[in-house]
Amino acid sequence: MVHGHSFHHVVASLLILGLSGATRKDTAVKNNSGVKPAGQCGTWVKEPEGGLFTSPNYPNKYPPDTECVYILEAPPRQCIDLHFAGDYSIESSWECKFDNIEVRDGPFGFSPILGRYCGQHSPPDIRSSGRYLWIKFVTDGELEAVGFSASYNFTAARQRSQPAQNVHQLIRQRAFTQETATRSLSPYGT
Repeated sequence: MVHGHSFHHVVASLLILGLSGATRKDTAVKNNSGVKPAGQCGTWVKEPEGGLFTSPNYPNKYPPDTECVYILEAPPRQCIDLHFAGDYSIESSWECKFDNIEVRDGPFGFSPILGRYCGQHSPPDIRSSGRYLWIKFVTDGELEAVGFSASYNFTAARQRSQPAQNVHQLIRQRAFTQETATRSLSPYGT
């Protein structure tokens, strides 16, 4: 629940507000950056076999004063592998305060942040912990560059062990380690 609304209600609201616009093409790799109406960027992407998305105008310079949100959704029990191509250039700045790509582990702008990237070197490959990634591309009014091209695909989600079981295992392991250390340090060997 998000402030009294179900996840599906929030998703439907986002779609109505125009954050969706994924285009479906029958090609081997899908380019989901061609969102309409013109001037709008970003998309909610739900393609069964992965695809490709780019900054606006890629491989030409991206426009100034732009904000694009891309939400990637994997099938159930899958996670997302995200890869930025080597031809990558986003205005460099300290802490990427001006132009940047921000990647979050989930479907929302308040999901845990995985990184904020800019500069001339493409970000490392990123894997989501679940079935969503939220990606925001922001530009200011100065110094445009080529931008980015990113591809994504889906892999089986990692099996997660029960947190309570992990805590009990950790307590037993620590108790055993402390007991062993105490015995080995004791001058009496007991």
